[in-house]
Amino acid sequence: MVAGLVNALAFICLAGLLALVIYRTVIDGQALSAQIGPAIGLIGAVIVRSISQVAQERFGQLASARVRQRVRSELLEQWAARGPVNLAGRSSATLANHWVEQVEALDGYFVRYLPQQWLALLVPLSILAVVFWLDWLAALFLLIAAPLIPLFMALIGMSAERLSQQHVLEAGRLAGHFLDRVRSLTTLQLFGQVAQASADVTHTAEQYRAVTMRTLRVAFLSSAVLEFFASVAIAVVAMYIGFGLLGYIDFGPAPQLTLFSGLFILLLAPEFFQPLRNLAQHYHDRAAALGAADALVGLPPTEHGYPLRRRALSAGPRTNSVIAEHLKAGYPGRSAVLEDVSLSIDRGEVVALVGPSGSGKSTLLSCLAGFIQPEAGDVTLFGQAPGAEPVAWLGQKPFLIKGSWVDNLRLIAPDAELSAMHAALEAVGLKDVVAAQPQGLDTPLGEGGRGLSGGQAQRLALARVWLIDAELVLLDEPTASLDPESEAEVIEALLALARSGKTLLIATHHPAILAMADRALRLQDGRLTDD
Repeated sequence: MVAGLVNALAFICLAGLLALVIYRTVIDGQALSAQIGPAIGLIGAVIVRSISQVAQERFGQLASARVRQRVRSELLEQWAARGPVNLAGRSSATLANHWVEQVEALDGYFVRYLPQQWLALLVPLSILAVVFWLDWLAALFLLIAAPLIPLFMALIGMSAERLSQQHVLEAGRLAGHFLDRVRSLTTLQLFGQVAQASADVTHTAEQYRAVTMRTLRVAFLSSAVLEFFASVAIAVVAMYIGFGLLGYIDFGPAPQLTLFSGLFILLLAPEFFQPLRNLAQHYHDRAAALGAADALVGLPPTEHGYPLRRRALSAGPRTNSVIAEHLKAGYPGRSAVLEDVSLSIDRGEVVALVGPSGSGKSTLLSCLAGFIQPEAGDVTLFGQAPGAEPVAWLGQKPFLIKGSWVDNLRLIAPDAELSAMHAALEAVGLKDVVAAQPQGLDTPLGEGGRGLSGGQAQRLALARVWLIDAELVLLDEPTASLDPESEAEVIEALLALARSGKTLLIATHHPAILAMADRALRLQDGRLTDD
C-alpha cells in the first residue's frame, strides 16, 4: 500500500513537472536545454515510479504467498484433527479443489484488491488536494463524480459475490462428479453406461460454464459503469478548462486558469479515477476470494464419528503397554458401538482381535490410532496420547500410488535408503519379485498398485511398516479378499513382522493369524472379553 502511494505521489510530481516544462516552452519561450532542473526531476519521478511499481507487486506476492501457506497449513491441521474416519464422507476431489483452486483464489485479493482498497481512498484524496489548490471548481467536479462510482459498483458487486459463491460450489461439484465417473469407469463399461456417464459430465460442465459466463458478465458490467462515470467526469473537467482558458467562463477561479494549472489538472484527472478503475478491475478477485473463503472457513459437521475433542498431545513418561480404559464410542444416529471397553497390550505382543462383523473392531482400531476420539474413556500408547508418536496402519486395501516401487516405499518413509528398502522387501518376501522387475525398484506401478497381485500389494504395504519407526502396528483384516496363495504370502510377512519385536493388534477371522497371535481378544455386544 505504501509503495502504491509513493507511486501516485511520484506521478503527481511527474505531471506537475511536465506541465511546467510545457508552460515554460510555450508561454515563456524557454529552450528545452535551459530546463535542466525540471528534466532531472522528470527522470527521477519516472525512476521512483518504476521502483515503487516493482516493490508493490513484489510485496503483494510475498504477502499472498504467506497467507496461502498459512491457509494450507490450517487446512492440513483441520484434516489431521478430523482424521480419515471423519473425512470418509468427503469427496477427495472436493478436498483437492479446496487445497489447490480455492486457496489460489485468495491470491488476487491479497496481492491486488486489499491494498487497492486503501489506494482508492488515499490517492484520489491526494490528487484532490492538489487540484483544489490549483482550481477549487475543477476539484468540485471530481468530488461530485467520485462517490457515484463506488455506489454503483457496490450495487453490482452484491450480485457478483453471490455468483462467485455459486461458481465455487459448481466447481467442487464438477470435480467430484468427474472423479467419481473416472474411478467407476470399469464398472460403467461393464454395464454399458459410458455414454450416459459422459452425458452427465457434459451436463454438469455446462452448468459450470453457465455460472462462469454469468460471473464474467457482471464483472464486465462493473467495469462499464466505472468507465462511463469516469469518462463523463473527465470530459466535464476538460470542457471547463478549455472554455476557461478561452475566456468563455468567468465564474469563480476560471479567470486565473493558466496553461500550467489547466494542463496539470488535465493530467491529474485520469489518474484521479485510475485507483477506482483498478479497484473495479480487481473487484472480481474479491468476489472470488469471498466465495472461496466460504468453502474454506470450515468443514461441515462430521458425518462419521463424533467431533474430535482437542487435547494437547501428552509427553509423559514412557511405559511398556498400550492401555485403553472404559472406552465408549459410536457414530451419530446409531447406538454406541463400544461400551466400557478396557484392554492392555504389552510391548512386542501380537494380539488378534476377533468378533462378528459390525462388532466394532475397526472402531476400536480407529480409537487406538487417534482417527476418532471416544465419547468417554482414555487411551495411551506406551504412555503417550494417540497421535503423539507414529502408528502404523494397514487396512484391507493398501494405499498405493502411481509411481515406482521407490515412490511407494518413500511415500511414508521419505528418507529411507535403498539398502533399507531392499532389506524391508526381503523381510516381507518380495525380494524375488523385485529382482524379476525390468527396472528393479524403479519399475513403475499403476494407480492402486496395478500390476501387482493382491498379496504382493499387501506385502509392499507391510514393507513400509519396516521402514518407519512405529512401535505399534494396527491391521484391519489384512488377508480379506485374497486368494489362498496370496493369504499365505501375507501371513508369512506378518510372521516376520511379529518376530521383529513390533507390537501388533490384528482384526481378523483367519485361523492362521489366530494361531500366530500370543492371545486373542473377542468383541461381543460392544464389550471386550479375553478368548
